[in-house]
Amino acid sequence: MEEGRQEQEEAEEVEGRPCGEGGDHFDRLHDAVLLDVLNRIGDVKALGRCALVSRRFHALVPLVNSVFVRVDCVIPDDPPPSASAGPGSPQQHHHQAPAAAPVARGRGALAHFARVLLGGIARPIHALGQILSPAAAAVSRRAEPQPASPPAPTADVSHHSPSEVLRSFKELRRLHIELPTGELGIDDGVLLKWKADFGSSLGSCVILGASSVSSKPTSPSTQPEPGADDSTAASPDSNRETEDLGSVPESLYTNGGLKLRVVWTISSLIAASARHYLLQPIISNHATLESLNLTDADGQGVLTMDKRQLQELRVRPVSASASSHRTLMPALSMRLHYAPLIELPGGTLLKGATLVAIRPSEDALREGQGVGAAGSVGTCWISEAFEEPYRTAAKVLLKRNPYCLEMNSF
Repeated sequence: MEEGRQEQEEAEEVEGRPCGEGGDHFDRLHDAVLLDVLNRIGDVKALGRCALVSRRFHALVPLVNSVFVRVDCVIPDDPPPSASAGPGSPQQHHHQAPAAAPVARGRGALAHFARVLLGGIARPIHALGQILSPAAAAVSRRAEPQPASPPAPTADVSHHSPSEVLRSFKELRRLHIELPTGELGIDDGVLLKWKADFGSSLGSCVILGASSVSSKPTSPSTQPEPGADDSTAASPDSNRETEDLGSVPESLYTNGGLKLRVVWTISSLIAASARHYLLQPIISNHATLESLNLTDADGQGVLTMDKRQLQELRVRPVSASASSHRTLMPALSMRLHYAPLIELPGGTLLKGATLVAIRPSEDALREGQGVGAAGSVGTCWISEAFEEPYRTAAKVLLKRNPYCLEMNSF
């Protein structure tokens, strides 16, 4: 009987205090174990709630090194004094073309599209500034009753910019911020996706677009002929224009298709540069940061920065555009791949499918005459920029002959 009592005491010592004594098993866990659990949670709202549980959790949450911030809405902001000015006001001109308008080689008309485009996406970029800027959050709260400051990090991020929410994290290494929407307003049925990486300036950008996305009809007339390549298909008109694996058809130059794709390219680059510019306070406040991803709930754009690029930004100041709150784009070398029709696995059809691979001209020349000159290994950053099924589309388009463009700094 004495032996049984001893075994019970040993079991209680291993398992913790008896329930009758009000024991808390979390008290027996090492801080490293709890931090591992908190890192797996990641979501900043959930971490804010955890910080309210106990003093110990409140002390551990700021040590989490992997955080996900989902921005739910645009922070309301007071309009600038000139926002209500008339059509000829200086404010409107402020959002027009930059001093160095982007131009494609041999096509001066693209400067006009840059002016039209910059005017069209000025409001989305301003909204992005409201989301990410601590100053905008401060403006929106000045008119509100100020409650007592919550423990940091706060569980309520609805009226706080990511910079403020993340201020309390001291060991942040991996950060993912998701915006509520993409910046670019596109029509229903149109595909436009981009992925860009930055250091102190643009490293590379890949853009995938299509004038329409639809499901393959079940009509027998749409079935491919025996022996045809299942991964690509082309309209009868395109077959008459070319047979050499994808030279850009002449109709693309004459029907406005090339101009539309230039607009896609410029708008995606401006959206990426605006995101990059507004991330500077977060990067400067977190010297331990090694990985940063900025995405949106629409799946439209992805901005990435790795450890080397983050360090580059810290030691080399960003060159800002003189006309808006975004990072200045360097001179760019671009290759545009086009296919009239692509059939993806599962029967999805991309009409007017377009892939644009972009690198700074200086880097492209240094590495060998263009963005794709390094061969299949050198194009992995292009083909792997997107998840399936769009990765397949990118690989198919890379097989097509490219249309090369150069764009000035803007």
